[in-house]
Amino acid sequence: MKQARTADPYRDLDVIDARAPRFNQATIGLLALVAFLTGWWPLLAILAAQLAIGLAFGRRYCLPCLAYFELVQPRVGEGPIEDSRPPRFANMVGVAVLGAASLAHALGLSTLGWALGLLVAGLALLAAATGLCAGCELYRLGARARGVRSHRLDRVELGDFELSPDGEVVVQFTHPLCSDCRTLERRFREEGRRVVTVDVSARPELARKYGVALVPTAVAVSSTGAVLSRLAG
Repeated sequence: MKQARTADPYRDLDVIDARAPRFNQATIGLLALVAFLTGWWPLLAILAAQLAIGLAFGRRYCLPCLAYFELVQPRVGEGPIEDSRPPRFANMVGVAVLGAASLAHALGLSTLGWALGLLVAGLALLAAATGLCAGCELYRLGARARGVRSHRLDRVELGDFELSPDGEVVVQFTHPLCSDCRTLERRFREEGRRVVTVDVSARPELARKYGVALVPTAVAVSSTGAVLSRLAG
């Protein structure tokens, strides 16, 4: 019998079960390794195409995603729910590198092609085994850099969050299905902090205004609206 899901994998596309990307990474990594061991480089092109199809048309067209959501998740249960943008970006990186590997092979540059293919295999298997996703970390670094460059989180307008100027408060951008968001909010409240949450699915205009590219994002704000420190994101 299927266990109840918090997030629908085919409709709630801004979040994802954290185990799904690791299952996908394990599949991609193992098949890229098989391609190297057998010497059949077209498998790298097939993997690139499959990732690209999933990115373009959705999880229903991603075979590892279907295998996880239809066969694995109903049996092991739903994992922590996280922002889907970092693993999506990691898949985009995978498409680019696997595509470059395939092109290198097609041009007769086998050494380069296998080097790129093994790079994907190694990083994907590392992510599957440890949760350390290089592409996801690149996305997070880029998101932080965009926030720094825009200076949108140097100051907030108190009226945007219906705040009164009566002391420090934590403004946390969140999503109702995000497990990490709930954990972080609970921690802040246990520390005795005053917390105001902003649901980015309900208030996307505020996420855009303040350059929030990742949830959870949290900042400590003074009574004047100045951002005192970035706490998450």
